[in-house]
Amino acid sequence: MKVLIAEDTVDLNRVVTAMLERFGYDVDSVYDGEAALEQIDRSGYDAVILDIMMPKMDGITALKNMRSRGITVPVLMLTAKAEIDDRVAGLDAGADDYLPKPFAMKELLARVNAMTRRKTKYSGSVMSYANFTLNTETLELSAVNSVRLSMKESELLSLLMQHSGKELPTDYILEHVWRADDSADSNTVYLYVRYLQRKLEGVGAAAQITGEIGVSYMLTAK
Repeated sequence: MKVLIAEDTVDLNRVVTAMLERFGYDVDSVYDGEAALEQIDRSGYDAVILDIMMPKMDGITALKNMRSRGITVPVLMLTAKAEIDDRVAGLDAGADDYLPKPFAMKELLARVNAMTRRKTKYSGSVMSYANFTLNTETLELSAVNSVRLSMKESELLSLLMQHSGKELPTDYILEHVWRADDSADSNTVYLYVRYLQRKLEGVGAAAQITGEIGVSYMLTAK
């Protein structure tokens, strides 16, 4: 699981990063809201931790920007303020959870674990993008026509749909779709991308997968 933390207090940022990495998370860290948005545009994440009070752009503004662009990654808000108005502002902006400072590291870890589990467990079986839908239970891809996908094709397309408009690194795709398959590599990803490109075209989907072989891939509307 890949996590982004945006926290301007350097020592706290480092401690949280080290703790999450110790428990198996791949962590990127930044120190302001603008840098957080830039990082989100570069890579896909399974969870984001945003401090509310940050320089250049505060966490609430950064979160509103994310949600307005359809970025649905779970977000945990951190703040030194415990007033109810700050909590409500974060939740209204689209936060999934809220944790006031100071907090215990075990509590933060539990919140992140819960968010990443919830994302996997409760994601809908029918996903939509542009003019097509993907049923992740029946593996049916539908637009003008329909076709049944393989399990890996469905998992790959689902991942691309969750992060539509963003370039996903090949390593990130391998980790999330092929997880325990040590034989899978960048050529495997490329092959399945080609399968999906043909099937999207075949069903008349108004979307395309672009990218550079061995580097990254991205789903966009035509």
